[in-house]
Amino acid sequence: MEGTVDGFRYGAVTPVAAYLMACLGGALGLRCIVRSLLNARSWKPGWLALGAASIGCGIWTMHFIAMTGFHVEETRVRYDAATTVLSLVVAVAVVGIGVFIVGYRGPGRVSLAVAGVVTGLGVAAMHYLGMAAMRLHGDIGYDPVGVVLSVLIAIAAATAALWSAVTIRGLLTSLGASLVMGVAVSGMHYTGMAAVSVHVHDTTGGTWEGESPLSLLLPMLLGPIVFLLLAGVVIMFDPLLVHGERSGNRNPAPHPGRTVGVPSANAVPAPRTSWHDTDSSARRR
Repeated sequence: MEGTVDGFRYGAVTPVAAYLMACLGGALGLRCIVRSLLNARSWKPGWLALGAASIGCGIWTMHFIAMTGFHVEETRVRYDAATTVLSLVVAVAVVGIGVFIVGYRGPGRVSLAVAGVVTGLGVAAMHYLGMAAMRLHGDIGYDPVGVVLSVLIAIAAATAALWSAVTIRGLLTSLGASLVMGVAVSGMHYTGMAAVSVHVHDTTGGTWEGESPLSLLLPMLLGPIVFLLLAGVVIMFDPLLVHGERSGNRNPAPHPGRTVGVPSANAVPAPRTSWHDTDSSARRR
């Protein structure tokens, strides 16, 4: 028989919390990517990796916070721990591929398109891999139209996020882009969830493998959330990200048209003292 699926068991709490985590991860990731582009002398791979991890953890945390509100009335829902962890690894790794492509190739059309498609497919893979981690007394089905639409939304969201990362420099504009990114990622998640149907097995007994959502997901969510908070502290105390100034340009710029170490053509030369004048002044003494 068909199961009664409810994605909002706790009302608006889980969607709002999931959206905020997606925004937090997106904001931290965008600022880290901006940091890698502001100063050529900074450790670019490190900042790009931190940005990819922030975005990946934010998306993964958003997904599983939203999944704590997923409920099937006729059966209990459990999660396989190994598959759940694998979905986190996939999210961070694939987002990292896209971030490094645009970080080193720039916002060209080809590089941005490739990075957006790869990252979007990775986000969708994370979502459906997380869904595959569910264990329940039934079979999960998907509406193909909803699945395709969710993948397209993921690609569009990833492309927009990567474009924002390499073109937007201001703090407020980055925060605005992260809010839009949170809407897109959350929309992708709930579009995919709208395509879900559950066919419950017609039995009254049975056992379920895996862990309950609260006993597994809440402890696992703690790690990415702590990571995002620590990444936020790192970004908050970086003056280059807070003020948007290039640390390499602290010395005053030379006068336009003047080469460093070469005197200006308009400079007045100092008067030269001949040996004659020196000898005369010595005799007066």
